[in-house]
Amino acid sequence: MTPVFFYHLERQPLDVVLPKLLAMSLERGWRVVVQAGSEERAEAIAAQLWSHDEESFLPHGTKADGFPDLQPIWITADGDNPNNANVRFFVDGAEPEAVEGLTRAVILFDGQDGEAVERARAGWKRFRAAGHEVTYFQQDERGQWQNRAGR
Repeated sequence: MTPVFFYHLERQPLDVVLPKLLAMSLERGWRVVVQAGSEERAEAIAAQLWSHDEESFLPHGTKADGFPDLQPIWITADGDNPNNANVRFFVDGAEPEAVEGLTRAVILFDGQDGEAVERARAGWKRFRAAGHEVTYFQQDERGQWQNRAGR
């Protein structure tokens, strides 16, 4: 079964956390799909990745760029997997459907958004009931991610 990681964003926003997690994924040799809640949001995330850090680059693309098979990180609002990714990130309310066959599924949710928190709780229960290994991460006061539940 696919491990499902839940990241509760309270101390840092998505645009700070996501690039770090994507860089770690690429360092492990993984290919990634980032599924956003809308195409507009997918394009905004892609644009933000171009300027997130002057010292590094995260190779990525969207439908507007094309050539998904050449992109280590594919950003979309669809449930497809055109770059043959083995890790999938769900952000901005993207609803996780099937996660089978992935090395890891990662759900990042805004702790200031009550609906997002409720969706994450429901997802936790659903994935756990289906037999997936679920883990919940929360940042401590120093900004370090701590495993608060699961594994």
